[in-house]
Amino acid sequence: MRATGDFHLHSTHSDGRKTPAELAELAAAAGLRVMALTDHDTLNGIEEMRAALRAHPDIRLIPGVELSTDIPGNEVHILGYWVDERDLSFQAELARFREGRVGRGREMVEKLGRLGYPISFARVQEIAGEASIGRPHVARALVEAGHTATTDEAFERFIGRNGPAYAEREKMTPEDAVRLITAAGGLAVVAHPTYIDDMETEIAKLIPAGLTGMEVYYSHYPPDVVEQLRRVAERLGIFPLGGSDYHAMQRQNETLPGDIPLPDHVVEAFMALGRGRPGYV
Repeated sequence: MRATGDFHLHSTHSDGRKTPAELAELAAAAGLRVMALTDHDTLNGIEEMRAALRAHPDIRLIPGVELSTDIPGNEVHILGYWVDERDLSFQAELARFREGRVGRGREMVEKLGRLGYPISFARVQEIAGEASIGRPHVARALVEAGHTATTDEAFERFIGRNGPAYAEREKMTPEDAVRLITAAGGLAVVAHPTYIDDMETEIAKLIPAGLTGMEVYYSHYPPDVVEQLRRVAERLGIFPLGGSDYHAMQRQNETLPGDIPLPDHVVEAFMALGRGRPGYV
């Protein structure tokens, strides 16, 4: 099923491999009418995306961001939509998170060297370019160096959460992320919820902090999982959103922009929630 909206896309401003301009062309080819750029810890690609979409005035852009947070033994990713790009305190927090990613990347490279799988941190920086450094950039350096055959293998063997070269980033709780997004005028949504242990309990804890919704129509989720998540969202009284989480990582069966079973009425209802927000244009 082709959707008219995709609320989870990454560019070269974080760990995606397509520029905002290239994403704009993919979105147009896919028939999208609404797209959200949700790079990790940054809004820096938004203006570039706006410029690219001038060639496609029928596509509406939602300024977004994805924040990684921690709970005991697990990660919870929080998406923020329609955040105020002019909010200096919010931008300062994002800059602090990006700086923490540099130290984390350096630590992972050092650990890999001690394990006997050396890569150059300078090369990781080159791969990241202007983006905030993330584990996918380290994974690509491992593949280039011949230490792993794929980026998936790099995560599985070395830099996944329980891997020997994993390094912690600056801690932030999911509640903190939700509050940070809502304070910047945005709406907070839990990303890829099936990755979370005791999912419904953990998501319910975020509602008092101002959580708006959770991803239901996500990437490769099959119909039975989508229905299960839709019922969870209904029980919790939060919005069922969706996105492809497209990174252009060239993985087998990667979900392309808009290639998700997100109904039009959900797209329209979420757009209605955004009206009046600072980032709604």
